[in-house]
Amino acid sequence: MTPPRRSGRLTFHGPLSEARADQLVARLARNTPTTVLDIGCGWGELMLRVLEATPEATGLGIDLDADDLARGRNAAEQRGLTDRARFLEESATNTHHGPADLVLCVGASQALGDQLPKALAELRRLVTDHGRVLLGEGFWQRPPTEAELSRMWPDAAVTDHHDLTTLTDLVIEAGFRPEWTETASLDEWEAFESAYQADAEVWLAEHPGHPLAAETRRRVDRHRAAWLTYRGVLGLAYLTLVPVRAAR
Repeated sequence: MTPPRRSGRLTFHGPLSEARADQLVARLARNTPTTVLDIGCGWGELMLRVLEATPEATGLGIDLDADDLARGRNAAEQRGLTDRARFLEESATNTHHGPADLVLCVGASQALGDQLPKALAELRRLVTDHGRVLLGEGFWQRPPTEAELSRMWPDAAVTDHHDLTTLTDLVIEAGFRPEWTETASLDEWEAFESAYQADAEVWLAEHPGHPLAAETRRRVDRHRAAWLTYRGVLGLAYLTLVPVRAAR
């Protein structure tokens, strides 16, 4: 017996509630996209919901995690979307896919570049002039202390993220206007982080002597300590972006 996958109880791979997801899908569908590109899609739950809301659209999800992609393909089949949803196991760096009417990039800008301005430039390249981008991007709600950084992810640094004002400025400099700006709530973060580890926590309680228990316990405890440290410090912005058209 192996430990359960950490994403087993997650609907979305991020702090996103059903209510916010419904609002996002409705807003994005109003622009009637016919092509959807999901960068770092995971299992593509949000993309599939957009496709359900826009019957004329086709979607392409790109990710490197084969298990997540398999979950996405299975979900597409169950919803009757196999002919409109594709999932590819490949890097998004310098991707030749696109431009698309809607580009989803939620918690995955690092797949497009090691610096945010580069990733934003790629998003502008990948979206049509009349399209939309949904960017889900981390930001500091307040500057983290050195002690806090030491308890977050490996080599965490204050330069890993910007504050929300700077993030928005970078978006505008890259050739977008923010149609909608919203941020994940503390409830959404807690639901996401708890669900991310819940199956593993239950497994550890039921199998304390399993050969894999010690390593699983270290991993789970390390991640819990990290997220309880960045709880209330790290935010996630959901920015609905409109590309600025070239002046005539």
